[in-house]
Amino acid sequence: MLQLMNQLGMMLRQHTYEIAMMVMATLLVIYGDEVNGLVKRLVGKYPFIVRALVFVALCAFGYGYLLIGFTPILASWIYAIPLHLLGPAVLITLLVLGILAERKKQL
Repeated sequence: MLQLMNQLGMMLRQHTYEIAMMVMATLLVIYGDEVNGLVKRLVGKYPFIVRALVFVALCAFGYGYLLIGFTPILASWIYAIPLHLLGPAVLITLLVLGILAERKKQL
């Protein structure tokens, strides 16, 4: 059984960066609406052009920076997981993301 878990871990280890990006992108989708709402409340009193520029900057640069900046950090954490635990860790992470999405009415 341990050998099978290690083989699964070896297959997943090759895709550590993609797994980390998937987790980060999913979190941004789940919580992006709340961030947008907060920014909307902060800049709601400004003229349309300012609100539009802030929104574009948030989406293009803010979310992009979060995705590009934190993905390597998360990937290094995932890479540190022992091979035999990597498969269960990824599965549990996907389940937790699904539960979070369900609670936020994303599913």
